[in-house]
Amino acid sequence: MGDSFGHVFRITTWGESHGGGVGVVIDGCPAGIALQEADIQQELDRRRPGQSRITSQRKETDTAHILSGVFEGKTLGTAISIMVQNEDARTDDYLDIKDAYRPSHADYTYERKYGIRNWQGGGRASARETVGRVAGGAVAGKLLRNEFGIHTLAYVIQINEVHAEIDAGAVTAEAIEASIVRCPDPDASERMIARVEAARKAGDSVGGIIQATVRGVPAGLGEPVFDKLTADLAKGVMSLPATRGVEFGMGFSSVLLTGSQHNDPFEMRDGRIRTVTNKSGGIQGGISNGEDVLLRVAFKPTATIAHPQQTVTREGKTITLRGRGRHDPCVLPRAVPMVEAMINLVLIDHLLRAVTRREIERLPKFFDGTMP
Repeated sequence: MGDSFGHVFRITTWGESHGGGVGVVIDGCPAGIALQEADIQQELDRRRPGQSRITSQRKETDTAHILSGVFEGKTLGTAISIMVQNEDARTDDYLDIKDAYRPSHADYTYERKYGIRNWQGGGRASARETVGRVAGGAVAGKLLRNEFGIHTLAYVIQINEVHAEIDAGAVTAEAIEASIVRCPDPDASERMIARVEAARKAGDSVGGIIQATVRGVPAGLGEPVFDKLTADLAKGVMSLPATRGVEFGMGFSSVLLTGSQHNDPFEMRDGRIRTVTNKSGGIQGGISNGEDVLLRVAFKPTATIAHPQQTVTREGKTITLRGRGRHDPCVLPRAVPMVEAMINLVLIDHLLRAVTRREIERLPKFFDGTMP
């Protein structure tokens, strides 16, 4: 089954879009880490629906409840269970399409695989499933920041034909959150918002690209050959709903270069071996090289649209349907914390795998024996 992710730091998500709730169980979190529901809530608030005029208007508070694994504000080292109740499910929105397969949704494939499917909002295939990922990623992100000094920032760089000009090294969380589309380029942000609103008014949807910059990653993370850092990051972000591609560093544009143009020369800088450029995106041979990790994830347009579309029923009858319910005209603004969560989950898992073999120089004090 594919509901679990990770090796040492491992999450299992559960729940459906219109069920009683959604959540996550986290295994492998070290003991003694300060953790409270507010740490998780901050990230869930960035993911929740209804946060702006360009997102789904489903009204969910997405309130996090820690059910286990934390005592007196600190992790116990045992399984952490986090639950979020569904508060605004409207199953009636899907009654008239329960026997039809929505174009580009997972209706047909889920039913083909399991012989049964939850037609209420897509069930497990709904992006509501990502609540558990973001909750788990919030715990991972706090560990990365406070114990390892690693910071992940994801942001929108393209929606449909609108591109942003962004210096990855200068991006701040404040600039990202200042935009409802989560693009730190103010001019491009306004054009992106206008493009999303135009699609919404036309009953259509648009896709785009999210870029992520990870600062403070030490050299030496990655488990060749099958668990390379690039491979696990790619699996993590590509497991998110609506993803269609991932690239690192210069990515697909590197095919336009020669080896002499693409290679990253080495130098000694500040007493460390560094690369002069970072065209590899901080990962070489599947192992981090100490530079910022840079990756991009492409998201397709939201599948549910108000346009009439041809499809068939379970019996093979051709029908025309029009999307109903509350859906995002563009998934990217809410997908930013999802991308950050999956990156953080991969990184903390690789760090804890490395720490068990003492492969990296920068070990937090609770691992080197100085913590009582």
